Amino acid sequence: MREVEMVNKIDAEMTIGDFVAEDYRTSRVFEKYGIDFCCGGKVALSAVCREKGLDAEAILREIEEVKSTPLDRGQNYSAWELPFLADYIVNTHHAWLRENMEQIAVYARKVAEVHGGNHPEVIEIAGIFDGVVTGMTAHLREEEEVFFPTVKRISAARKAGVEPDVKDLVVIRDSLENLDAEHNEIGDAVHEIRRLSRDYAVPADACNTYMVTYRKLREFEDDLHKHVHLENNILFPKAAG
Repeated sequence: MREVEMVNKIDAEMTIGDFVAEDYRTSRVFEKYGIDFCCGGKVALSAVCREKGLDAEAILREIEEVKSTPLDRGQNYSAWELPFLADYIVNTHHAWLRENMEQIAVYARKVAEVHGGNHPEVIEIAGIFDGVVTGMTAHLREEEEVFFPTVKRISAARKAGVEPDVKDLVVIRDSLENLDAEHNEIGDAVHEIRRLSRDYAVPADACNTYMVTYRKLREFEDDLHKHVHLENNILFPKAAG
């Protein structure tokens, strides 16, 4: 019994990000309990459970159940080489954002215009999301034009057995600081949108555009969680090393 308790204690000291980096399927457990695994992924499970009044051992049991079946190689993101992971992020998450962000912003502004009198929170939501689009557009550009190409050059140099260019190492250091701060800002904005929308609860007098807007905002948040997780918990730490 004491041996089991020690294993649970050690596991509970892992960070949320480490759990999800090791097996993305565990994110479902954290989502169930409202635990942030992307921007807030650097916190130990034990600390989160103390803060939220959750049973760490019960959550560990759920995590073990989720991990009881073999992990699909297609979801073993931590095993991917950095250039491949960077391309995956661009082709999957950056592409989704470019296809959806502007349309969501248009919908949000329309809902604010029509329903803002009865639901003033939608005016705030539209303003916050406009800021998210502006910040995210610059964020994607920095990753695609500066950070990811530098990651690929360093990876190629190390693979060839040569020292990376010092300038590239400086770029990584500076970019990581900026990108991490931007993730926190965008994460805070999305959390505020969720709060204002009462977890995307659609009011009785909502029109179709209102319903679509909240559904798309939820999709945006879901995509952002995985996107930021792949960077904060896998790509960034490996690039920094």
